[in-house]
Amino acid sequence: MANTEKKQAVVNEIKERLQKAASVVIVDGRGLTVDEDTKLRKSLRDAGVDYKVYKNTMFALAVKGTKFEGLTQYLEGPSTFAFSYDEATAAASILNQATKTLENLRFKASIIEDTVYDAASTKAIAGIPSREVLLSKLLGSFKSPMSSFARVIKQIAEKDAQAAE
Repeated sequence: MANTEKKQAVVNEIKERLQKAASVVIVDGRGLTVDEDTKLRKSLRDAGVDYKVYKNTMFALAVKGTKFEGLTQYLEGPSTFAFSYDEATAAASILNQATKTLENLRFKASIIEDTVYDAASTKAIAGIPSREVLLSKLLGSFKSPMSSFARVIKQIAEKDAQAAE
C-alpha cells in the first residue's frame, strides 16, 4: 500500500468517527506514563468513548468542511482525540476527572454539540453533571416538598383522629 493510500485510510477513519460523534475533545498527554495512559484509555473505553492519537495534519484534512473545522486552530503539538458518541459531555467529564490526578494531562479544546470551546471552557463544561444526574436532582427537588406536605397532612389527620376519640 502506498504512503498516500495509508494517509487516506487514516483520514477516512477520522471522518467515520466524526460522522457519529456528538463531541470531540483534544488533550495533550505528553508525559503520561504507560500505566496512566492505559488506565485512562480503559475508563474512556468503558464509557463508550474512543481515544486515539492522530497526526494533526490528518485530523485537519478530515475536518475540512465539517462542523468540527473550528478545532484546527488548536492543532499544535501532540494531540490526542476523544470522540463521544452518545453522551456529549462523557469524554470531557472523564478527562476532567483524570486531570485531577494526572498533572501531565491538559485540555487543548473541544467541540460539544456544534460549539467550539477552548481549554478553560472545556474544563468548565466537563464539571457539569450528566443529563441523568441533573434529571435525578430535579426529580429529587420535586419529591422533597411533596413528601413534606404529605407528612404534614398525615399528622393533621392523626391529630384530628385523636381529638375525635
